[in-house]
Amino acid sequence: MKYIHIIVVIAAMLNLSIGDAQQTPASKQSTTTAITGATAHIGNGNVIENSVIIFKDGKLTAVSKTSESTTDLTGINVIDASGKHVYPGFIVPNSTLGLVEIDAVRATDDDSELGSWNPHIRSLIAYNAESKVVESMRPNGVLLAQITPRSGRISGTSSIVQLDAWNWEDAVVKEDDGIHMNWPNSFTRGRWWLGEDQGMKVNTDYDDQVTEVERWFSNTKAYNAGKKTPKHLPYEATAGVLDGTKTLFIHVDDEKGITDAVNFTTSQKLKSVVIVGGYEAHKVTGLLKKNNIPVLLQRVHSRPDQSDDDYDMPFKLAKLLTDKGIIVGLETSGQMERMNSRNLPFYAGTTVAHGLTKEQALQLITQNTAKILGIDNNYGTLEVGKSATLFVSEGDALDMRTNQLTHAFIDGRSLSLETHQTELWKRYSKKLETED
Repeated sequence: MKYIHIIVVIAAMLNLSIGDAQQTPASKQSTTTAITGATAHIGNGNVIENSVIIFKDGKLTAVSKTSESTTDLTGINVIDASGKHVYPGFIVPNSTLGLVEIDAVRATDDDSELGSWNPHIRSLIAYNAESKVVESMRPNGVLLAQITPRSGRISGTSSIVQLDAWNWEDAVVKEDDGIHMNWPNSFTRGRWWLGEDQGMKVNTDYDDQVTEVERWFSNTKAYNAGKKTPKHLPYEATAGVLDGTKTLFIHVDDEKGITDAVNFTTSQKLKSVVIVGGYEAHKVTGLLKKNNIPVLLQRVHSRPDQSDDDYDMPFKLAKLLTDKGIIVGLETSGQMERMNSRNLPFYAGTTVAHGLTKEQALQLITQNTAKILGIDNNYGTLEVGKSATLFVSEGDALDMRTNQLTHAFIDGRSLSLETHQTELWKRYSKKLETED
């Protein structure tokens, strides 16, 4: 009898774990698929009404108006999307998706390392493809992410993944795409736990901290130009930034910091640089434009940083930079950033209410971000030859009321849109129906 009880308990646990498991990643596309009748938002500013989109073996083979299509759809899997909308998969950069599952459980937290100079730390190998948080991105159209480490002066190396995979090896789209550096803050806040005034004050260590950054890169250059002995992993990992094969993502918000960071990259002759955060980037658009430096803007749904800023400054920053010819993408870092990443399309939608057109706002999370991350040759727009990473929505995908997905594809693979959240919703919907 004792053994029977044990078997029953094990069976119950297995049943619970299976019922609560992540959706199985989709199989490779085996049948040519056509989506017809939808309004296609290409991602580059163009829109095609009553479109036909065809993809085979994970690649787009046709994107056109139905009236201009010459493809015979006989024998093809046809999805009638009349009255619906098709979009390229949304891309969330500077994300810790898959690096932390439950903030309060230390064992699930792997987004940072000890020490200040960690360019050799690779976020990719810590990425948990079976995260329930990652799974919850897909029903909102967020299908790609740049997985980024945190903390230190140089946090580590990011990689770009697609969000429907068995493991990090299956997920990777672009391996070790860039190194992330936190530029010193020219101002700091008082430490309340020491009884200091919590207002802003000048960082008296700023110049020394900038000098430390300059010294690091000087040492890195000397090491990589020499015999590379003794072996120094952090210096070797930074070599890609020096030769332009990796992007240097500089996390900085204030005007002085952005200016100093850009001047630093110019003096170091770095070829690929991105500003991340960029709260005061609108004050130095000339400098950014001159040096062809794009910006990944901080979360749109934020409060102003300074008491004398316009109340809607975070909402209109994308408009201010876009009007000056800066390539702008949106990122979602901050409080509860992993859960809030699913709101990426609604952050873009907010920029529409503050000056951008809907297609410009769409570019912030598709084409622009793909360009910034260096994956625009295959993702970010609906164009022939590119990856069939896209989705069908009942309505406007930038509006939370109408972004209701019916289909989603990554590299042509038809995804399940079920998540732990949708399962709970169905479960408790039935409970309420029973009570009624």
